[in-house]
Amino acid sequence: MAELAPFCDIAVKLGAKDAKVISACNVFVEDWVRLKCQFGCGCYNTNLMCPPHSPDAETMRRVLAGYESAVLIHCEKSAQVRKIIPQLERRVFLDGRYRALGLACGPCYLCNECDSKSCLYPDEARPAMEACSIDVFKTARTAGFDIKVLRSRRERGNYFGLVLVE
Repeated sequence: MAELAPFCDIAVKLGAKDAKVISACNVFVEDWVRLKCQFGCGCYNTNLMCPPHSPDAETMRRVLAGYESAVLIHCEKSAQVRKIIPQLERRVFLDGRYRALGLACGPCYLCNECDSKSCLYPDEARPAMEACSIDVFKTARTAGFDIKVLRSRRERGNYFGLVLVE
């Protein structure tokens, strides 16, 4: 995993607050997470990056089983994650790791209205970790990040993205 450390530096140069290399077995998929999207987020079924279009928990478990490592990035704004993840994924891919796969956070806002048939921005759009049933809190905490539930809109958020690496 040490050979992936330069990608953490790249993520920070691209605007991440921090980044860490983690084992793919420390990316936690939980069945309840996707339900939080369905029952609690107004973006459910509004774009291709959100459920029910994103991979479900069972699919994500199978996908993760094929990876060894990941680069987990931490940002202060979701827009930063959505900007950095596709760029970082591309850098990892161009390094010869052709199975690089990026996951962002929160709903996709690249289009004013998603046609839900084909993405107009496939180079930039990535599904959210939570849309793929990843427990972001458990994954980030296990990696050593301090993340807590925000109790008011005035509190500064923590946003995470992930690039899976074989």
